[in-house]
Amino acid sequence: MDTVKRPDKRAERSRRTREKVVEAARELFVAQGYGATSLQEVADRAGVAVQTVYFVFHNKRTLFKDVVDTSIAGDTEPVATMEREWFRTACAEPTAAGQLRAHVHGTREILGRVAPIMPLIAAAAATDPEIAAQWPDGPDPRYTVQYAAAEALVSKPDARPGLSIEMAADLLFGLLSPQLYLIFVRDRDWSPDTWEEWVRTALTSQLCADPGWGPGSNEEISIEVPPDLR
Repeated sequence: MDTVKRPDKRAERSRRTREKVVEAARELFVAQGYGATSLQEVADRAGVAVQTVYFVFHNKRTLFKDVVDTSIAGDTEPVATMEREWFRTACAEPTAAGQLRAHVHGTREILGRVAPIMPLIAAAAATDPEIAAQWPDGPDPRYTVQYAAAEALVSKPDARPGLSIEMAADLLFGLLSPQLYLIFVRDRDWSPDTWEEWVRTALTSQLCADPGWGPGSNEEISIEVPPDLR
Protein backbone atom coordinates (compact mmCIF):
# COMPACT_ATOMS: atom_id res chain seq x y z
CA MET A 1 0.00 0.00 0.00
CA ASP A 2 1.37 3.38 -1.04
CA THR A 3 2.19 5.74 1.75
CA VAL A 4 1.01 9.30 1.25
CA LYS A 5 3.56 11.80 2.51
CA ARG A 6 1.80 14.34 4.66
CA PRO A 7 2.89 17.96 4.72
CA ASP A 8 5.15 18.83 7.63
CA LYS A 9 2.89 21.31 9.41
CA ARG A 10 5.54 22.23 11.93
CA ALA A 11 8.07 23.05 9.22
CA GLU A 12 5.45 25.08 7.33
CA ARG A 13 4.60 27.08 10.44
CA SER A 14 8.29 27.71 11.03
CA ARG A 15 8.73 28.91 7.45
CA ARG A 16 5.77 31.27 7.68
CA THR A 17 7.02 32.67 11.00
CA ARG A 18 10.45 33.29 9.52
CA GLU A 19 8.95 35.08 6.53
CA LYS A 20 6.77 37.27 8.77
CA VAL A 21 9.74 38.28 10.89
CA VAL A 22 11.94 39.05 7.87
CA GLU A 23 9.20 41.15 6.24
CA ALA A 24 8.54 43.04 9.48
CA ALA A 25 12.25 43.70 9.90
CA ARG A 26 12.57 44.92 6.32
CA GLU A 27 9.70 47.38 6.78
CA LEU A 28 11.15 48.73 10.02
CA PHE A 29 14.74 48.92 8.77
CA VAL A 30 13.63 50.90 5.71
CA ALA A 31 11.32 53.17 7.73
CA GLN A 32 13.59 54.00 10.66
CA GLY A 33 17.04 52.56 10.00
CA TYR A 34 18.99 49.54 11.22
CA GLY A 35 20.41 51.10 14.36
CA ALA A 36 17.11 52.56 15.54
CA THR A 37 15.17 49.30 15.16
CA SER A 38 14.97 46.89 18.09
CA LEU A 39 14.17 43.21 17.93
CA GLN A 40 11.22 43.86 20.23
CA GLU A 41 9.77 46.22 17.61
CA VAL A 42 10.33 43.59 14.93
CA ALA A 43 8.58 40.97 17.05
CA ASP A 44 5.64 43.30 17.71
CA ARG A 45 5.29 44.08 13.99
CA ALA A 46 5.46 40.39 13.08
CA GLY A 47 3.03 39.37 15.83
CA VAL A 48 5.41 36.95 17.52
CA ALA A 49 7.23 36.81 20.84
CA VAL A 50 10.66 38.45 20.89
CA GLN A 51 12.05 35.13 22.18
CA THR A 52 10.97 33.60 18.87
CA VAL A 53 13.00 36.18 16.97
CA TYR A 54 16.05 35.40 19.10
CA PHE A 55 15.52 31.65 18.71
CA VAL A 56 15.32 31.84 14.91
CA PHE A 57 17.90 34.55 14.18
CA HIS A 58 19.99 34.78 17.38
CA ASN A 59 20.75 38.49 16.89
CA LYS A 60 19.90 41.56 14.83
CA ARG A 61 22.93 41.21 12.56
CA THR A 62 21.82 37.77 11.38
CA LEU A 63 18.29 39.04 10.84
CA PHE A 64 19.63 41.97 8.81
CA LYS A 65 21.63 39.59 6.60
CA ASP A 66 18.48 37.53 6.04
CA VAL A 67 16.57 40.69 5.06
CA VAL A 68 19.24 41.49 2.47
CA ASP A 69 19.46 37.93 1.12
CA THR A 70 15.70 37.47 0.77
CA SER A 71 15.38 40.90 -0.85
CA ILE A 72 17.83 39.80 -3.52
CA ALA A 73 16.28 36.37 -4.03
CA GLY A 74 12.63 37.27 -3.57
CA ASP A 75 12.09 34.25 -1.33
CA THR A 76 13.81 32.20 1.36
CA GLU A 77 15.05 29.44 -0.97
CA PRO A 78 18.88 29.08 -0.93
CA VAL A 79 19.23 29.36 -4.72
CA ALA A 80 21.89 31.61 -6.24
CA THR A 81 20.84 34.24 -8.79
CA MET A 82 22.59 32.49 -11.67
CA GLU A 83 20.68 29.31 -10.85
CA ARG A 84 17.33 31.05 -10.77
CA GLU A 85 14.84 30.14 -13.48
CA TRP A 86 14.43 33.73 -14.71
CA PHE A 87 18.19 34.15 -15.20
CA ARG A 88 18.68 30.83 -16.97
CA THR A 89 15.69 31.50 -19.22
CA ALA A 90 17.01 34.96 -20.12
CA CYS A 91 20.45 33.59 -21.03
CA ALA A 92 18.82 30.88 -23.17
CA GLU A 93 17.05 33.44 -25.37
CA PRO A 94 18.21 32.98 -28.98
CA THR A 95 18.91 36.69 -29.56
CA ALA A 96 20.77 39.36 -27.64
CA ALA A 97 17.75 41.66 -27.84
CA GLY A 98 15.53 38.93 -26.38
CA GLN A 99 18.01 38.20 -23.63
CA LEU A 100 18.22 41.89 -22.71
CA ARG A 101 14.45 42.22 -22.54
CA ALA A 102 14.18 39.25 -20.16
CA HIS A 103 17.32 40.13 -18.22
CA VAL A 104 16.33 43.75 -17.64
CA HIS A 105 12.86 42.71 -16.51
CA GLY A 106 14.23 40.14 -14.08
CA THR A 107 16.77 42.62 -12.74
CA ARG A 108 14.06 45.24 -12.30
CA GLU A 109 12.18 42.85 -10.03
CA ILE A 110 15.29 42.44 -7.88
CA LEU A 111 16.11 46.15 -7.81
CA GLY A 112 12.60 46.99 -6.70
CA ARG A 113 13.28 44.92 -3.59
CA VAL A 114 16.99 45.61 -3.08
CA ALA A 115 17.52 49.26 -4.01
CA PRO A 116 15.59 50.68 -1.02
CA ILE A 117 17.82 48.81 1.44
CA MET A 118 21.17 49.62 -0.22
CA PRO A 119 21.62 52.82 1.84
CA LEU A 120 20.86 50.75 4.95
CA ILE A 121 23.62 48.28 4.13
CA ALA A 122 26.16 51.08 3.71
CA ALA A 123 25.08 52.82 6.91
CA ALA A 124 24.99 49.63 8.98
CA ALA A 125 28.36 48.42 7.67
CA ALA A 126 29.93 51.80 8.47
CA THR A 127 28.90 51.59 12.13
CA ASP A 128 29.11 47.84 12.78
CA PRO A 129 32.32 46.01 11.77
CA GLU A 130 30.63 42.62 12.17
CA ILE A 131 28.03 43.59 9.58
CA ALA A 132 30.76 44.86 7.26
CA ALA A 133 32.47 41.48 7.61
CA GLN A 134 29.36 39.76 6.20
CA TRP A 135 30.22 41.38 2.86
CA PRO A 136 33.98 40.74 2.63
CA ASP A 137 36.24 42.36 0.06
CA GLY A 138 36.53 40.49 -3.21
CA PRO A 139 34.71 40.20 -6.52
CA ASP A 140 31.34 41.94 -6.40
CA PRO A 141 28.66 39.20 -6.62
CA ARG A 142 26.53 41.52 -8.73
CA TYR A 143 29.36 41.88 -11.25
CA THR A 144 29.78 38.10 -11.32
CA VAL A 145 26.12 37.77 -12.31
CA GLN A 146 26.38 40.45 -14.99
CA TYR A 147 29.56 38.91 -16.38
CA ALA A 148 27.76 35.57 -16.78
CA ALA A 149 24.94 37.36 -18.59
CA ALA A 150 27.46 39.12 -20.81
CA GLU A 151 29.15 35.82 -21.72
CA ALA A 152 25.82 34.51 -22.98
CA LEU A 153 24.92 37.74 -24.76
CA VAL A 154 28.05 38.29 -26.86
CA SER A 155 27.60 34.89 -28.51
CA LYS A 156 24.17 35.79 -29.93
CA PRO A 157 23.88 36.52 -33.68
CA ASP A 158 22.58 40.08 -33.17
CA ALA A 159 25.19 41.12 -30.59
CA ARG A 160 27.10 44.27 -31.50
CA PRO A 161 30.07 43.37 -33.74
CA GLY A 162 33.36 43.36 -31.87
CA LEU A 163 31.66 43.57 -28.47
CA SER A 164 33.81 42.08 -25.72
CA ILE A 165 32.48 40.24 -22.70
CA GLU A 166 34.19 42.78 -20.44
CA MET A 167 32.54 45.77 -22.12
CA ALA A 168 29.12 44.11 -22.07
CA ALA A 169 29.56 43.17 -18.41
CA ASP A 170 30.62 46.71 -17.49
CA LEU A 171 27.58 48.23 -19.20
CA LEU A 172 25.21 45.75 -17.56
CA PHE A 173 26.87 46.31 -14.19
CA GLY A 174 26.68 50.10 -14.48
CA LEU A 175 23.25 50.66 -16.01
CA LEU A 176 21.55 47.99 -13.92
CA SER A 177 23.03 49.24 -10.65
CA PRO A 178 20.88 49.90 -7.56
CA GLN A 179 22.38 53.38 -7.38
CA LEU A 180 21.19 54.35 -10.88
CA TYR A 181 17.80 52.78 -10.24
CA LEU A 182 17.39 54.90 -7.10
CA ILE A 183 18.42 58.08 -8.92
CA PHE A 184 15.66 57.65 -11.49
CA VAL A 185 12.89 55.90 -9.54
CA ARG A 186 13.31 57.42 -6.08
CA ASP A 187 14.97 60.78 -6.73
CA ARG A 188 13.52 61.66 -10.14
CA ASP A 189 10.17 59.95 -9.57
CA TRP A 190 10.28 57.72 -12.65
CA SER A 191 7.93 54.75 -12.57
CA PRO A 192 9.63 51.33 -12.56
CA ASP A 193 8.04 50.71 -15.98
CA THR A 194 9.61 53.88 -17.38
CA TRP A 195 13.00 52.96 -15.94
CA GLU A 196 12.79 49.45 -17.37
CA GLU A 197 11.95 50.68 -20.87
CA TRP A 198 14.66 53.33 -20.81
CA VAL A 199 17.45 51.07 -19.56
CA ARG A 200 16.45 48.27 -21.95
CA THR A 201 16.56 50.70 -24.87
CA ALA A 202 19.90 52.11 -23.73
CA LEU A 203 21.48 48.68 -23.33
CA THR A 204 20.05 47.42 -26.61
CA SER A 205 21.56 50.39 -28.45
CA GLN A 206 24.96 49.67 -26.94
CA LEU A 207 25.04 45.88 -26.98
CA CYS A 208 23.05 44.91 -30.06
CA ALA A 209 23.88 45.47 -33.71
CA ASP A 210 21.80 48.11 -35.44
CA PRO A 211 19.45 46.44 -37.96
CA GLY A 212 20.93 48.65 -40.69
CA TRP A 213 24.47 47.65 -40.02
CA GLY A 214 26.33 45.59 -42.56
CA PRO A 215 29.78 44.03 -42.56
CA GLY A 216 32.45 46.70 -42.35
CA SER A 217 30.12 49.45 -41.20
CA ASN A 218 31.78 52.07 -39.00
CA GLU A 219 28.56 53.60 -37.73
CA GLU A 220 28.58 54.18 -33.98
CA ILE A 221 25.68 53.61 -31.61
CA SER A 222 24.65 56.26 -29.10
CA ILE A 223 22.19 56.29 -26.23
CA GLU A 224 19.14 58.50 -26.62
CA VAL A 225 18.85 60.56 -23.46
CA PRO A 226 15.34 61.72 -22.44
CA PRO A 227 14.91 65.51 -22.98
CA ASP A 228 14.48 66.25 -19.27
CA LEU A 229 17.86 64.69 -18.51
CA ARG A 230 19.85 66.65 -21.11
